[in-house]
Amino acid sequence: MKIVVLGGGVSTERNVAQVTATSVCQALRRRGHQAVYVDMFLGMENYDKPLEEAFSEPDGLCGAVEIRTEAPNLRAVWESRKDQSPSRLGKNVIEICALADCVFLGLHGRDGEDGKIQAILEMIGVPYTGSGPLASALAMDKAMAKRVLEPQGLRTPAWQELFFEEEDIPKLVETLSVPCAVKIINGGSSLGVELPETKEELKLALERILEYGNHVIVEEKIYGRELTVPVLDGRALSPIEVVPPEGAGFDYVAKYQSGALGAREICPASITTEEDRLLREAAEQVQRGLGLSVYSRSDFILDREGKVWFLEVNTLPGMTPNSLIPRAARVEGLSYDELCEKIVLLSLKERRE
Repeated sequence: MKIVVLGGGVSTERNVAQVTATSVCQALRRRGHQAVYVDMFLGMENYDKPLEEAFSEPDGLCGAVEIRTEAPNLRAVWESRKDQSPSRLGKNVIEICALADCVFLGLHGRDGEDGKIQAILEMIGVPYTGSGPLASALAMDKAMAKRVLEPQGLRTPAWQELFFEEEDIPKLVETLSVPCAVKIINGGSSLGVELPETKEELKLALERILEYGNHVIVEEKIYGRELTVPVLDGRALSPIEVVPPEGAGFDYVAKYQSGALGAREICPASITTEEDRLLREAAEQVQRGLGLSVYSRSDFILDREGKVWFLEVNTLPGMTPNSLIPRAARVEGLSYDELCEKIVLLSLKERRE
């Protein structure tokens, strides 16, 4: 098949999306597909051959990329593009997608997980991987996801949705309870997430989070073990425990760096049979409840009493060879390359239906 793997983009998760997309592209090429990597924001501006020839490029246009400890400088990314229009789609992105049998969405965050690119691809009749526009949009908005899932019986921490500006911070510091979690409404990769324990930390957290936006949810902080559960083709895979570095939260550095800076990811998690059952059932309920399809990964807290608390869901989770879904798939006997191809085949079936 001819497959365009979209990555990059211009969200705060740009760097992660570059690594996901290039890894997936290489895997699909090893499976015999004519896969090509396309940066959704930069597009084909540096490709001067006919677009049809891109699928035959020996390297699939995959460059060498890595996830760095710092988040991307989006201003520099904007300035680097030859086309300085306000469009967040690069040159010939739509045109090359229209030539493909399927588009693999190796994107994360804004424009990738919020349903926008899914809607565009549906309008031009090109199949794509993962969930549809509405389900993606619901899942991306943390408040909307909770509004949909809570009436279905899914347990979530007490929360409230806020819009605020800098001048509102003193009053919020007085009225909000700590410890708590403050999260940008549509963030990812642990960017725009703060876990203040004191009022002073809350003040600093609110100031920092304004760098990402002024629309947040504030959650009660639940203490316990952090677990994530992938779902593939409607069935939950092995729960994975995420253990942040000593004295640190699961931030951007802990999530993506190895060694002392990185979090430990235990797969399969060391939990009881009953805890395993509860986590898998909750992840499958999230998948069904939001109308998600093909694959997802839901994050939970397992508290000291064995209760499962839903935090959020990722509709396009990381897909590097060492990401969490590939790790859980390996427990099921599914290699990374096989997993990438299976996501394509399941998605084609979903789009046909």
